[in-house]
Amino acid sequence: MATENKALRHSVWVDVAIGLFAGFAATHVTNLAQRPLKWITPDGVDRHEKKVRPGASSSLVAAQKLVETLDVSASSRQEERLGTAIHVVTGISWGPVYILLRRYGGFRPLGAALTSGAAMSLVLDEALVPALGLSAPNHHYLAATRVRGFVAHLVYGAALGVATEGLGRLMRRSPQPRVPQRSA
Repeated sequence: MATENKALRHSVWVDVAIGLFAGFAATHVTNLAQRPLKWITPDGVDRHEKKVRPGASSSLVAAQKLVETLDVSASSRQEERLGTAIHVVTGISWGPVYILLRRYGGFRPLGAALTSGAAMSLVLDEALVPALGLSAPNHHYLAATRVRGFVAHLVYGAALGVATEGLGRLMRRSPQPRVPQRSA
């Protein structure tokens, strides 16, 4: 029993590590996908976003609020770097959601990928970010903005799934659902 518990703890930590690395990769893929998504955004939507949002990005607003809260001085370049770090850390930290859905939730890869991305969009963009004042309230944005954000998070979920499955195979640790063992 002690060996089984030790193996389970190790397994969870390996799962989390794979998820974190996959979250890092998925964040970078999503950043690449943002460019074409921005290109297809009509100019009127882009102008409206700039008019209503409190800063260049929610990550930059978070960085500025953090600097203000800590009562430290930072140049605009330092705030931009901190904003980038906040963005990347957020993407990394969401990574284990996929593997938890796969291994412990019994989801198949596509379902886990879409659920991870959709949940990230709903929890962060639609709830926490506006509630924390890092963006304007949702009703201030046009539907096109919100759809673009949702699609970007689906891209994140898909990249997260590919990265997690790939890393799992490389480590010979596929995130297949655990089958509960019956005791005698």
